[in-house]
Amino acid sequence: MGDKNKPKSGVWPTIKPFVNGGTSGMLATCVIQPVDMIKVRIQLGQGSAAQVTRNMIKEEGIGALYKGLSAGLLRQATYTTARLGSFRILTNKAIEANDGKPLPLYQKALCGLTAGAIGASVGSPADLALIRMQADATLPAAQRRHYTNAFHALYRIVSDEGVLALWKGAGPTVVRAMALNMGMLASYDQSVEFFKDSLGFGEATTVLGASSVSGFFAAACSLPFDYVKTQIQKMQPDAQGKYPYTGSFDCAMKTLKAGGPLKFYTGFPVYCVRIAPHVMMTWIFLNQIQKLEANYGL
Repeated sequence: MGDKNKPKSGVWPTIKPFVNGGTSGMLATCVIQPVDMIKVRIQLGQGSAAQVTRNMIKEEGIGALYKGLSAGLLRQATYTTARLGSFRILTNKAIEANDGKPLPLYQKALCGLTAGAIGASVGSPADLALIRMQADATLPAAQRRHYTNAFHALYRIVSDEGVLALWKGAGPTVVRAMALNMGMLASYDQSVEFFKDSLGFGEATTVLGASSVSGFFAAACSLPFDYVKTQIQKMQPDAQGKYPYTGSFDCAMKTLKAGGPLKFYTGFPVYCVRIAPHVMMTWIFLNQIQKLEANYGL
C-alpha cells in the first residue's frame, strides 16, 4: 500500500514532460498549418488573408496550404519538446526550492524565458527549413530552392551553405521564442491558479480559459520578433552578393524607419488567429494526454 505513495523513478518520469510537450505540439500543428502558411505569405507582402488564400488555392492547389508540414512537425518535435519539457522541469525544481508553494509570476516568467531559449536553440534548423519551404513559391523562379521535404531542406542547406547555416537567423529566433514562451508559459500557469483557486472553475473551463489567456499573451509578446526573424531567414543576396540586412538589429532599424512601429505588427490579426489557437490546442492536447496517461498509470 505504501509503495503507491512513493514518487516514481526511472527514465519515463524524466522524459515524460518532453514526450508530452512534443506530441501535443505536433498534434496542434497538424490543425494550424494552413493558417501559419497564410500568415507567412501575408508577412511577405502578398496581400490580405482572403487574397492570399484565394491566390494560393487558384495557382498552387489546396495542397499549398500544407506546404512545409514536414518541417512544421519536425520543428514541434524539437522546439516544443525542448521548451515544454524544460519549462516543466524548471518549474518543478523551483517549486521544490520554494517549499512546495506556488511560484510568483516573475519566477514563472524567468522559467519561460529560459525554456524558450533552450527550445529555440534546438529547433532553429527546423524553423529555418519551415520558413524557406513556405516562402519558396514567392521567390523568382531562378531563386527557388525546390525543397521536397524538411530533411531534404536540411541536407541542401548543409551542402550548399555549411552546417552553421542551419542556425542562420538563430539570434532573432531565440529572442522571439523567449518572448513568446514568457507570455505563453507564465500566463498559462498563472491563469490556471487564478481560474481554479480564485474563481473555482472546473477542469475543462480552467484549461480553456487559461489556454486562451496564454495564446493572447504569446501573440502579443512575440509578433515583432517573429516579423524580424522571418525577414532575416528569407532574405536573398542581390546581384552583387549583398544581403538587404546585416543582422537582426539592422533589420529592425530599417523596418522602423520605413514603416514605423506598426510595421512590426504586419499580419497581426492572422498571426493572433494562428498563434492563439495553436497555443490553446497545445495545452488542450497536453491536458488530454496527461489524463490518458493517468488512466493507464503512466
